[in-house]
Amino acid sequence: MAHNKLSDRTCRTARPGMHGDGGSLYLRVASKTARSWVFLYRVGEKRTELGLGPYPAVTLSQARQDASECRAARAQGITDLKSWRRTRTGAYAPSHSPTFAAVAEEMLAAKSPGWTSKHAAEYRKSLMVDAVSLHTLPIAAVDTEAVLTALTPRWLATPDTAKRLRLRIESTLDYAKAKGLRQGENPARWRGHLKNLLPKQTRQTVHHAAMAYRDVPQFLTTVRGISGYGALALQLLILTAARTGEIVGARWDEFDLAAKVWTIPAARMKARREHRVPLSDPALDILRELWEVRRSHFLFPSHDASRHASKMLMAHIIERHGTGQTVHGYRSAFRDWAGEQTSFPREVIEMSLAHVVGTAAERAYARSDLFERRRQLMEAWADFLTRPAGPANVVLMLR
Repeated sequence: MAHNKLSDRTCRTARPGMHGDGGSLYLRVASKTARSWVFLYRVGEKRTELGLGPYPAVTLSQARQDASECRAARAQGITDLKSWRRTRTGAYAPSHSPTFAAVAEEMLAAKSPGWTSKHAAEYRKSLMVDAVSLHTLPIAAVDTEAVLTALTPRWLATPDTAKRLRLRIESTLDYAKAKGLRQGENPARWRGHLKNLLPKQTRQTVHHAAMAYRDVPQFLTTVRGISGYGALALQLLILTAARTGEIVGARWDEFDLAAKVWTIPAARMKARREHRVPLSDPALDILRELWEVRRSHFLFPSHDASRHASKMLMAHIIERHGTGQTVHGYRSAFRDWAGEQTSFPREVIEMSLAHVVGTAAERAYARSDLFERRRQLMEAWADFLTRPAGPANVVLMLR
């Protein structure tokens, strides 16, 4: 029988280090807010650690019970306690508990119809590629140690990817609990749990490589000399400051050439709100050229006319003729130009980029999308892009 040495008060106040409770159970204190239970045992000459969860989420009495079960398993000759704990599912027998991968697939099928295609693809990559270490585990047996195994290799190396992975694992486990496939607290939760176990990440801001706006007119001239859908798509993207997906997925029924308006439906927008794009004369010239050779309801069809072209359509042009910038970077160039070379209000510029402007309360009162002001801005941008270079090619618009 283990001789218990710890108390709840000791667990709360113990200084950094390993504090034994007897019977191979230890409380590891890394800091004031990072405390976890460890069961130590030997397999031959090798000392092995088995994590039993964080304190106080796992109480002293629960840790003692878990340690007692571990000692019993060792007495039965079980040497791989990690695998043994993962296959123990409490009230759920392993044969009746679907795997993490199966539940993830079910959740994606249930929820992805309400997502954008990009969000669905990113969610799938997180769960089906980045969380591969969880795939074969019964969903009811996924514990803190298993979640940490999936997160730790990425946590400091790729912080943003790791954060999204944690959130998506947490969502999958919440889905499983709602379906009655598991019980108890979610081992992927952040507050009061993984926050105490994982190191603090260094904030990383990675911007899309962008061309200086002063160089864009010359680049646009170069692109005009290139034939094919890719060049036309890139010209249209630069002139409208649209996103890649909005361009390659554009359909003819979204355009009113007489009114010089492109209306992108909410389902295709990042913010899930309909967005009207004013079309300048150079943009209309490109659309008329595309209309003459149309063979699909998409402006830029793939070889199969029932599908639109790949998002790499424009990237290939930049790889051959650009200077290392990204397609998305032309939106940054537009933003820099508008902020430095015009006097348009910030909200007009941000709305031209289809950004959500202001608080929810402000948006409730500001119902206008400032379309006519945005038309003036986009015409000024087109004029800047297509007018011969020189000192006169500076646009200063009054408020």
